Amino acid sequence: MSHATRVGSEANPVNTAAEAQVIPLHGPGREKPAETPERTEERVDAPVVEFPAQPSGPVREPAPDPLSESVRGALTFLRHRLTGDYEVDEFGFDAELTETLVLPPLRALYEKWFRVDTFGVENLPRAGGALLVSNHSGTLPLDALMTAVAVHDETGGRHLRGLGADLVFKLPLVGSFARKSGQTLACNADAERLLANGELVGVWPEGFKGVGKPFSARYKLQRFGRGGFVSAAMRAGVPIIPVSVVGAEETYPKIGELKVLARLFGLPYFPVTPFFPLLGPLGAVPLPTKWSIEFGEPIRTDDYGPDAVDDPMLVFTLTDQVRESIQHSLYRRLSQRRSVFRG
Repeated sequence: MSHATRVGSEANPVNTAAEAQVIPLHGPGREKPAETPERTEERVDAPVVEFPAQPSGPVREPAPDPLSESVRGALTFLRHRLTGDYEVDEFGFDAELTETLVLPPLRALYEKWFRVDTFGVENLPRAGGALLVSNHSGTLPLDALMTAVAVHDETGGRHLRGLGADLVFKLPLVGSFARKSGQTLACNADAERLLANGELVGVWPEGFKGVGKPFSARYKLQRFGRGGFVSAAMRAGVPIIPVSVVGAEETYPKIGELKVLARLFGLPYFPVTPFFPLLGPLGAVPLPTKWSIEFGEPIRTDDYGPDAVDDPMLVFTLTDQVRESIQHSLYRRLSQRRSVFRG
């Protein structure tokens, strides 16, 4: 055998072993399994879970916690008291103290106990001075306090600066507290200064004769004095707003008085009601009568000349006009009232 034949026969095994074997992916036995009808149905019928839809409108901010606001206000008030960082006007009025300590408990009486309805609030000016003249009744002057709450809440925060009698400022603690809450002495000088400063000033011309009249004379206006309040309004050139309060007469029905105790304590009267002093302190709780406060149409004073205030007949005529307006409003409200306690 030749050398070439031997070499070729020896090389064949090597070439055969080194030759690559190609295996088709989809050859016999390797076909892709077909989907069965069951699997197709499962895929089609599989439930679809949707994500929650996002709100289309603006996202609302959570409402502020009223308790947090109250606590924050109380802490601010205490800080101002401790540091002395608060204002008091020339009459002694402390607006922050009134807003924080005086008005909240009075507003609770106003809204929950007496359930006061207001009428004619559009007659209250949002700016500038005005003189509010009201009837006075109820044995204790709660009507003045409730009117102050009504004015404050219906005007967006304006304070009623009441004109009080001398006795109010002579009583221990009461006088100082009255000053801080915006009251001042019932004199023309103070009234004119307040009105000229653009304040809302309240006056109750009946005085103690009105607030202390017997229950048998309820809703009958007493004498309005000599018209000093009209003179103050005319000098300041501000309107006079008649105010009528219904419901206060029945809170403490006065059926008598103890004159000996009145003289002893230096009071204009010491009242006797069906419950006081018989029931002691419990008898001092006012009856939950239904109240209404109406602010009448303003009576202008700026149409008169500068010398009109010296005309006593004109002053008397305007005084009588204000009184008749209040009396007429009282009778009208009483005729519409169905019940003392339900209104």
